[in-house]
Amino acid sequence: MQRILTVADMRRSDERTIAGGIPGIELMGRAGRKIFEAVPWSGCAAVVCGSGNNGGDGYVLALELQRAGIPCRLFLLSERTSADGGHYFALCRASGIPWELCGEETDFSGYDWVADCIFGTGFHGPAAGLSARIIEKINASGARVVSADIPSGLSGDSGMALGPCVRADITVSIGCPQPGHYLNMAKDLRGKLVNADIGIAPVGRDCRLPEFGDFGDVLRPRKHFSHKGDYGYVTLMGGCTAYSGAAKLANLSAAALRMGCGVATLAVPESIAHAVTPWLLESTLLPLPDRDGYMAWEEEAYRHCIGRAAALALGMGWGRGPDHEKILRYVLQHYGGPLVLDADGLNTLAELGPELLLETKAKPVLTPHLKEFSRLSGLSVADIQADPIRHAADFAAKYRVILLLKGPATVITDGETVLLTERGCPGMATAGSGDVLTGALTGLLGWAPCDALTVACAAFAAGLAGELAQEEKGDISLCAGDTAAMLPIAIERMRKEGSDR
Repeated sequence: MQRILTVADMRRSDERTIAGGIPGIELMGRAGRKIFEAVPWSGCAAVVCGSGNNGGDGYVLALELQRAGIPCRLFLLSERTSADGGHYFALCRASGIPWELCGEETDFSGYDWVADCIFGTGFHGPAAGLSARIIEKINASGARVVSADIPSGLSGDSGMALGPCVRADITVSIGCPQPGHYLNMAKDLRGKLVNADIGIAPVGRDCRLPEFGDFGDVLRPRKHFSHKGDYGYVTLMGGCTAYSGAAKLANLSAAALRMGCGVATLAVPESIAHAVTPWLLESTLLPLPDRDGYMAWEEEAYRHCIGRAAALALGMGWGRGPDHEKILRYVLQHYGGPLVLDADGLNTLAELGPELLLETKAKPVLTPHLKEFSRLSGLSVADIQADPIRHAADFAAKYRVILLLKGPATVITDGETVLLTERGCPGMATAGSGDVLTGALTGLLGWAPCDALTVACAAFAAGLAGELAQEEKGDISLCAGDTAAMLPIAIERMRKEGSDR
């Protein structure tokens, strides 16, 4: 797994490495050379340098470009440099590399490449003044752009840009990536992400990005001497007349089966059972008591519903029925297996109060998007976006749950382990994508351990399936059913690429 460090932990790692005997000037030299090696240079290049160590990386890069015979020019936001950066700037001047101070007339339109070495991952707040205008000029240049460490203007911790931000074609992260390389706006701004190991020993909180080879123990081969009961009977409870979504609910069940459970049962209010039935092939259907199109309370029916479930999901298309609080309380008090709460299951929990989670027999897995997590936690969406990893981990630890916080990069945490998955694509911003994820997750929990890695495996598979579906359908026309249909290919690719590593 790729290790991810916060900006503060990356700074501490850098300081400890220097204290251990590797001079900062050597680390800067390694960083600049790695940036050079990561780019397919051609034509001529502009190297835009800020006043800190990020600018120092740019000076080393300019020296490497000159050695390779690639014409380059330095553009400085300031004549001030860091101590190590000053050493390399002096070498640039001695080597005859042309340079100039940036100003209102600065123009990058004649360059094939622009290297953005303005701010590093420690930047926060909106870019302003001349820096903001230079960022806008870089974006308007028509050149291909490589960013040293992170696109200037993007927060290394949150992945949010509060003002102008460089749009890079390639970003070369130094040492370990930071959360801001993945979260929120990052994937729209960073381009291709390349990580450069320059010998910094990481220290700090353990946050990791699982890769293809990390799910072998979850997606293990099956034995011939087995049957459907070995892989779990899972139950998916949702639906109401207002949100009947028969096809979406069928996708939910199909995703559960595609992730390997033995039997998937879709439990819906009796009034919509007839609408869902034609869409179900391999899944079984369980009509539940109904009042005005919503699930109604009847203890015996819910005792039967949860009785043999190896994993249970609740809340998809559920609406806000009058008996829902009573049903959720009953499930939390009486069900003892993995319990996935999604959509209106989360909204109902928010109304009851998350303290109920401290009393449950179940193993809760919560799958909120930002607004749902805001309702659960009491935090604003802006506060969550500013530090999603910390807020997710704090909530998971406090309420003893596994939390899957959806976004361009998904945060999965049990309060101690923190995993990020960045699989997924813009085409998945469509109705029913969350249902496919919930179905896949519940199906996997029917036969795999209920832990953060298993939850991450389901998120990785669903995101990869969406990417594969988008290759065929495009980002505009992709539907959730396309993602569900690609789950088998995604799973086999995870197995194959994992075994090849």
